Amino acid sequence: MSPWRSELSFVLLSLLFGAFFAKLFNQASLVLWLCLVSYLARHLFFVNRLLAWLQGGRASQMPQGDGVWEEIYYLIFRLRRRNKRRKKQLIQMLERFRTATAALPDATVVLGPRDEIDWFNEAAGQLLGLRRGDIGQQIGNLLRYPKFTDYLKRKDYHQATVGIPSPAAENVQLEIRVVPYGDDLRLLVAQDVTQLRFMERVRTDFIANVSHELRTPLTVLKGYLETLSDADATPPAYLKVFRRMEEQTTRMQSLIDGLLSLTRLESGAHALVPKPVDVPALLRLIREEAGLLSERGPEIELRLETQAGLMGAESELRSAFSNLVVNAVKYTPPAGRVTMRWRDEGQGARLDVEDTGPGIAQEHLPRLTERFYRVDVEGGKSGSGLGLAIAKHVMARHGAELKIASTPGKGSCFSCCFGEQRVIRALPPAVRATAA
Repeated sequence: MSPWRSELSFVLLSLLFGAFFAKLFNQASLVLWLCLVSYLARHLFFVNRLLAWLQGGRASQMPQGDGVWEEIYYLIFRLRRRNKRRKKQLIQMLERFRTATAALPDATVVLGPRDEIDWFNEAAGQLLGLRRGDIGQQIGNLLRYPKFTDYLKRKDYHQATVGIPSPAAENVQLEIRVVPYGDDLRLLVAQDVTQLRFMERVRTDFIANVSHELRTPLTVLKGYLETLSDADATPPAYLKVFRRMEEQTTRMQSLIDGLLSLTRLESGAHALVPKPVDVPALLRLIREEAGLLSERGPEIELRLETQAGLMGAESELRSAFSNLVVNAVKYTPPAGRVTMRWRDEGQGARLDVEDTGPGIAQEHLPRLTERFYRVDVEGGKSGSGLGLAIAKHVMARHGAELKIASTPGKGSCFSCCFGEQRVIRALPPAVRATAA
């Protein structure tokens, strides 16, 4: 209250002088008008000082005042001093951030609301070919790759990446991720994955070559075992051994076929040529085959809630659906039930394969689609560990998603969710006739 007390004291003092002169000259209205003009002039004088101080920048000295104006000057001075400290801290933090990101081996680019470049580190210049003159340019105008352009347009940055070749370094492959932050800002991170892609290609080629080379000797070995098992001269004591060897040879052959199929899907060597697929007819066939494979197994029920089909590769869809159904049959007790449900969801279609088996613990669900990953379940028959990996890659090639839900002790549900662009609600008659 000290500033206001000083201000009120000045006002009272002015009124006393005004009253004295008004009585002395007998001109009350004139003296009152002069007092008001003087008081207004005083405030205008201090306002002019404040304006000159603010226009003078930070280097100008705080003006002197009295009354409430002294307090106003001091509060503004203290606020400016606090903002100056904060700005200094922000500049230091920004410099530390730039120093840290400049030391990163990954290219880092700060993008504005219109995907324009605000800042980038040294690695971005080496991997993306950016120059200082590119600041303010839209990143899509500098990285002219259709996959990257579509990635920016979709704005689906949640756990999504895109791979492109480096425009500045030859034979360098980049994996780009965009992370939104702040007020409509984005951070683009490009990582050199050339060595990683090379190792993946070497691993894939190795598995494909080894699997291909093993097929011929296994076929020969299986042929001889079948001949020995069917020969009348074979001693009965050896028949059991030959049949066991034949079973293991068949299992090994199935494993190799699965590896080759998975390698083909992962490599993407064969482009997907979509054709109309009669899904209801395909599911009926899979149900019959699964029933023949497990005559004493669980009951297999097929519920066709729609007659819609899909645009895709029938052989790949058949492989994925069969793997899901066979897995469900393997892990479901004979008294249980496996349900195949094909339904239309309005914005897409969905296949659910439900079983009443022992279920899967939650910690295993994220890794079920990894190759050779298997869960030991009591009462289940061990498989190769490739079925779900194949199903996942088939779904990815068809723009679909494989979802897994399971409750221990109650069963599991494997769902293939297809987008609206893949669904055909009225199949051509020729496709229906071929399926029939």
